[in-house]
Amino acid sequence: MSELTMPVGGSFVGAPDTAAARVDVVLPVYNEERALTGSVEALHRYLSQSFPFPWRITIVDTASTDGTWDVAQGLAVRFPGVHTLHLDRKGRGRALRATWLTSPADVVAYMDVDLSTGLDALLPLVAPLASGHSDIAIGSRLMAGARTVRGPKREAISRCYNFLLRTFFRVRFRDAQCGFKAMRADVARALVPAVRDEQWFFDTEVLLLAEHNRLRIHEVPVDWFEDVDSRVNIGQTALDDLKGMVRVARAKATNRAGIDVPRRAAPAPFHPDAVVATRRTRLLWQILSFAAIGVASTALHASIYLLLRQWQGAPAANLIALSVATLANTEANRRFTFNVRDRVLRRHGRAVLLFGLYYALTSGSVWVLGRFVEDPPTVVEAGVIFGASLTATVSRFLLLRSWVFRSARQSESASMKTASNERALRA
Repeated sequence: MSELTMPVGGSFVGAPDTAAARVDVVLPVYNEERALTGSVEALHRYLSQSFPFPWRITIVDTASTDGTWDVAQGLAVRFPGVHTLHLDRKGRGRALRATWLTSPADVVAYMDVDLSTGLDALLPLVAPLASGHSDIAIGSRLMAGARTVRGPKREAISRCYNFLLRTFFRVRFRDAQCGFKAMRADVARALVPAVRDEQWFFDTEVLLLAEHNRLRIHEVPVDWFEDVDSRVNIGQTALDDLKGMVRVARAKATNRAGIDVPRRAAPAPFHPDAVVATRRTRLLWQILSFAAIGVASTALHASIYLLLRQWQGAPAANLIALSVATLANTEANRRFTFNVRDRVLRRHGRAVLLFGLYYALTSGSVWVLGRFVEDPPTVVEAGVIFGASLTATVSRFLLLRSWVFRSARQSESASMKTASNERALRA
C-alpha cells in the first residue's frame, strides 16, 4: 500500500455559514479496531449537536496491523463528515504532519482516540483560533479548573517533564503533553515543516518553536481521565523527549529556530520574558555543550599523550597532546557551542592566547606552591592543580563566550546600546 491513501470522505458538514471557520478534527490511530467505532460515534454526535462551526473528522491510520483501517473506511461510509487517511509508518507526529499540512480547513485540531479529554472543552479550544485571538490552543491538565484522574506514576512523570520545560526553556504554558490541541491552519503550514520529530515529542517541539517565535498560545483547562489501555512506552518516550529537548535547545541557542510565521495585523505586545527565555536557553545550551566537548577533548588529550609517551618525554608529549586537544576543543566549540562561522583564523588565534593562559595557570600554580612550600605533599599539589584548572576552565568559557566567539550581532547590539546611552547622557 502507498505511503498515503485517501479513499473516501472529505467534505465538511455542520453550520452552513460560509464565513465561519472550518475545523478539521484529527484522530491518529494505531491498532484501535475495538475502540474506534465508539469514539467516532461519540465525537460525531457531539459535533453534530453542539458545535457551531463547519467540521470534519479525519481518521489517520498509522500502519495498524489489525482491522483498524477497515473499520475507519466503514465509518467514513456510514457518517457524513468523516474522512480517512492511511500511512504506512507509525508516529503521531507523522500523522499530524500529513493531515495538518494538506487540510483545507481554517483550524486544524487533534485529540486522542480514547477521548480521554472531555469533549466539552473542544469549543473553548477552537473559538480563540476561529476568532483570530490566538495562534495555537492546547488542553491543560495542570492549570486551575482542570480535573484529572490518572495513576501516580503518570502524574509524577508528567509534572517532572513539564517542570523541566519550565526550568530550562522558561515556557509559560503548563501542559505540553495533553493530547488535545489545535492551531490556525496558516500557522501550521509555517510551523510544522520546521518540526523534526514525528513521534510523541512532536507536540512539545511545536509549542517550543511557537513560543520562541512569539506566537500566542491559549490554554484551556480540561477534564481528563487516564486510559488504562494506553500503548505508550513511557520509558522510551521519556528518553526520546529528553533527546528532543536537547536538540531544540541547541536550535534555539544557535539561532536556527526562527520561523517566518503569519501574524495578525495587531499582534500582542512583545513580552520581555521572551528575551529572557532566549538568553537563558542559549546560556544553558552553551554550558552543556562546553562541558560535553571538554570531556571529549580531555579524553583525546589523554589518548594522544599515552600514544606519544612511548617515544617522547613527558613534557613534550603533554605539550603536543594538549595543543592538539585544545585545537579540536576550540573548533568544536566554534561550530557547536557558539555557532560562529566567520573570521575562523582570527578566532583560533585568540583561542591560542587562552591556551597560554590555561597552561600558565595550571603549571604556574604548582611552581608558586613549590616556591612557598618545600616538598609539598602530593595531595596538596593535586588540590592546587584542581583549583587552578577549575578557575582556568571557568575563565576560558567566559572569555570564549564574551571575546573569542562574540558574534557580530552581539557586537553591533553592544555598540548600539552604548551609542544610545551616550545620547541619553548628552540629552
